[in-house]
Amino acid sequence: MGWGFLSRLSSNSPYTLIAKDPPTAARRGIVQTAHGQINTPAFMPVGTKASVKAVTPSDVRACGAEIILANTYHLMLRPGHEIVRDAGDLHAFTGWPGPMLTDSGGFQVFSLGDKRKITEEGAEFRSEIDGSKIMLSPEKSMEVQNALGADIIMIFDECIPYPSSREYIEDSMQRTLRWAKRCKEAHRRDDQLLFGIIQGGVHEDLRVQSRDETVALDFPGYAIGGTGVGEEKPVMHEMIAFCAPLLPEEKPRYLMGVGAPEDILHAVRCGVDMFDCVMPTRNARHGFLFTSKEPVRIRNAQYKSDFTPLDDSCRCETCETYTRAYLRHLFVEQEPLALRLLTIHNLHFYLHMMKGVRASIEDGTYGQKWNQAGTLFQIGQESTPQNE
Repeated sequence: MGWGFLSRLSSNSPYTLIAKDPPTAARRGIVQTAHGQINTPAFMPVGTKASVKAVTPSDVRACGAEIILANTYHLMLRPGHEIVRDAGDLHAFTGWPGPMLTDSGGFQVFSLGDKRKITEEGAEFRSEIDGSKIMLSPEKSMEVQNALGADIIMIFDECIPYPSSREYIEDSMQRTLRWAKRCKEAHRRDDQLLFGIIQGGVHEDLRVQSRDETVALDFPGYAIGGTGVGEEKPVMHEMIAFCAPLLPEEKPRYLMGVGAPEDILHAVRCGVDMFDCVMPTRNARHGFLFTSKEPVRIRNAQYKSDFTPLDDSCRCETCETYTRAYLRHLFVEQEPLALRLLTIHNLHFYLHMMKGVRASIEDGTYGQKWNQAGTLFQIGQESTPQNE
């Protein structure tokens, strides 16, 4: 399919629609940023501290990534957003030439648990580096993200655990709405796209209210927050299916922090455009590899004399050059090279899967091919869309 369906749905939106999959809500599009375009649905490798662990920016690009994510909370603590600003921005500091996204720090504050205090002003906690007291407010999050210079930045929100009481969820959601207004007022750069985040836990009426008031602020993109925070997968999938169509069709839709392949495929089916997760890189460092047939735990003794590629249908550097036996040897011996090679493979698997997803949406077959298990790896092996 060519670009005949290409449509800029809104003059003030960075999103262009290319194709839809008729049996589902899956959609193929492009998000335009100051540092280039992102083909969607897209997976964003996570570079928490301005580095995708164990690999170089060139490695990440070779795997097929167009955008990477970095973390506001960690970069504010070290090296400090002023250092990154003085280097030029995150692109200059890291050597990554393409689009970047920074989260707001909300999830990291959530992960601190009892070590942080939430007030109307923001989140107060002590630095994990020197113990100093820090207040991360909506205004501070914008200051830091403006200094970091990512193409897409996020409002500062409160991410709450599952389960939580309805009363707390509603209070938190209302606070996030007030923080969203403060973020928009504090945002200073026209070359950065500030995305809103909807919250509301598992309560549909709260999600609708959060959508209504967040969309009224007219952000250039929107994210679904507060999923993958402890709830069972059926509950998470139900909430994704409810939330995705609530978001404006003419703007990019981002599901934050959810990244198991089957979860991504479900969310694409629901109309989500962007994803991030540490799963491919973290699992690689623990020796868990995704393949077109079945997962591989490279430490297992069965691979000691296995001189076949990790995945004979994969075209990444790792699979085209090295055997399972050698990869196991490197991993068991704790050779640093193991981390690079295994990370390259898992990233390539995810990013190649997303290319297959985009191709199947373009030719109108995503709904036919998708199911939660049986065609997961088949979709991952599809060819690259002609228009990328």
